[in-house]
Amino acid sequence: MDINLLEIAINNVWIIISAALVFLMHAGFACVEAGFTQSKNTANIIMKNFMTIAIGSICYYVIGYSLMYGESVIGIVGLPQLFYIPKMMAGDTLDPYVFWFFQAVFAATCATIVSGAVAERTKFNVYLFFCLVMCSVIYPITGHWIWGGGWLSKLGFHDFAGSTAVHAIGGFSALIGAKLVGARVGKYPNRGKVKAIPPHSIPLGALGVLLLWFGWFGFNCGSTLAGTDSGLGLIAANTVLAGATGAIAAMLFSSIKDGKPDVGLTLNGCLAGLVAITAGCNIVSPVSALAIGAIAGVVMVLAVQFFDLRAKIDDPVGAISVHGICGALGTILVGVFSMDGGLIYTGDFRLLGVQSLGVLACAVFAMGISLAYFAIAKKAVGLRVEKKEEFEGLDTAEHGISAYNSVGILEDL
Repeated sequence: MDINLLEIAINNVWIIISAALVFLMHAGFACVEAGFTQSKNTANIIMKNFMTIAIGSICYYVIGYSLMYGESVIGIVGLPQLFYIPKMMAGDTLDPYVFWFFQAVFAATCATIVSGAVAERTKFNVYLFFCLVMCSVIYPITGHWIWGGGWLSKLGFHDFAGSTAVHAIGGFSALIGAKLVGARVGKYPNRGKVKAIPPHSIPLGALGVLLLWFGWFGFNCGSTLAGTDSGLGLIAANTVLAGATGAIAAMLFSSIKDGKPDVGLTLNGCLAGLVAITAGCNIVSPVSALAIGAIAGVVMVLAVQFFDLRAKIDDPVGAISVHGICGALGTILVGVFSMDGGLIYTGDFRLLGVQSLGVLACAVFAMGISLAYFAIAKKAVGLRVEKKEEFEGLDTAEHGISAYNSVGILEDL
């Protein structure tokens, strides 16, 4: 076989496998969100995560991909075209449809992050239309800035696999959604008081985190866009190390603060480390990956407590802290730990400045569009289900079914 054809075949198969791993991450998100919330909302959560990938992939195909990878219009957005996927050109080593598939599953991930933060009280249709906005506008435009030849990429902004392009964008949009939707009934019963609403299935949540960790190797290693890339080993090593130290740091820090290792925070600590390493997994050393994961694990615990206790923003799964805060943190830390221009290697603040500017710009844009959407939806149809429906659970209120039918049978008896 011709060596060039062999390279094309390897690259295409590798990226299809990587995209399939990222697709599987949606099962992980569904498990985490369902496990960390109340059983009466499980069917609703499954429906949201299932429809996220369905709506997201279609929206990204219809218009989103062109806004992200179409011909750049003054570095701000790709030229809008319906159903845009370019033809494979001479010299290309990746089929454009394969690349589109890889990016489409990334786009849906942004939206599903928001799902967790607004869980248990938000109308189903409000969330579905937000998926359309995220995958048609927010993710493609900021993605163009970072990966599509836009203004941030020209400044040298580095976000290899999406700490900001995917996770921070989703996390900061989630912050706006959770704030405008408001807290769940009973979460803040008295002024200054916080009532814990316990998760219904820690085993389900843990399974979700393990599925996400597994899928993350497709997320990060697949972002080489080549199965022949010599950096795959470093990326895989950094990914597993950052996830591990994120979990350990969150476990130890929660033990020191609260006297016992918190299971939920430990699981989220793993995710925090994974989110943080995603930006720089190809240009930091394994020792730096250990440090980035550990920093993210501690910061995540502090962020969860800040939003829960001080800001009074109810985020049932910790999505804002894990994805928004740690996505931004990991992107900025590239400017510190990068072996190519990082502060500790060169003493130069330029990359750190560019990384900080990129995070700020993307956060402002994502929050601005999300604010506009949720504000309009609030006036047009309302964001929340009725209080009675929230008490009964969104499974029956929104879908007329329970995820656990044995519960209903026992109650009838």
